[in-house]
Amino acid sequence: MKINCLFILISSIVIACKVHNPEIKQIHDENYELRISPKQKAILILFPCFPCDIENTKTEAKFLKDIEHEGITTLLLNYNQKLFLADSDKKELANLLNKILDSNKIKNENIYIGGFSSGGNIAFLLSNYLLETKNKISPKALFVVDSPLDLEELYYGAIKDVKKNSHPDAVAEGNFIIELFEKEIGKPSEDIDRYKAMSPYLISCKSTTNMQNLSKIKTRFYCEPDLDWQMKNRQRNYEDLNAYKMEIVHQALLTIGSTQTEFIKTTNRGIRANGERHPHSWNIVERKSLIKWILD
Repeated sequence: MKINCLFILISSIVIACKVHNPEIKQIHDENYELRISPKQKAILILFPCFPCDIENTKTEAKFLKDIEHEGITTLLLNYNQKLFLADSDKKELANLLNKILDSNKIKNENIYIGGFSSGGNIAFLLSNYLLETKNKISPKALFVVDSPLDLEELYYGAIKDVKKNSHPDAVAEGNFIIELFEKEIGKPSEDIDRYKAMSPYLISCKSTTNMQNLSKIKTRFYCEPDLDWQMKNRQRNYEDLNAYKMEIVHQALLTIGSTQTEFIKTTNRGIRANGERHPHSWNIVERKSLIKWILD
């Protein structure tokens, strides 16, 4: 009798665990990783930073841990090494996302698109394009994490970093950006229209070409402007930071009618997976608040 009771108890526990932890379907591909929530309420599509990939996103974006159990299907992309998108790039990327969701029979409902650093630029430009073209994938919201949303400012900031020579990483990145931009889109002083077409926003001329449709959806801009760290390690003030440009973009969205945009400054969250203190980090995104925002 005791043995039978024990068996029933153990069986009940096992069944309960299966009920509360339904299986998450995973699809791995060279270009993406899809984790399908069994009780999907929303889809979260994420773009990595310039040199990063899916594994980096999973390691650094701590808010992703078990997020599928909250009803959020995740699509992580290897689409990287981009700071801007041509029209052909936007079309190709939109087609890729549709193909992924359609082939895996994912409902195109409550889609949230986000990105870190350069990935935020891609998320921004793509979201506006999807809304503008009335694509089947219609984002409900966009969030960007410490992204260089003004390419003109990024170009001139790179020149300043090289001249200051404050840190080898900043100098190397600065030289890379200068060379890349001059090769791909020229100098701002010589072809500002090219920058208008490619950049999420331009402070110098208040260009809202690539953000008009974003006023219709929820947007979040995450940053951690740790001025002590920036001055000590990069000799940068607030106006030099991505945070400053993001704040202006947030204000520009308010100007064109957005009532759902948020500019979020964090403190003491910029710590990377290896324990390094760095305000330029996925980790500045707070999990509980993000999930609530997605599921509202």
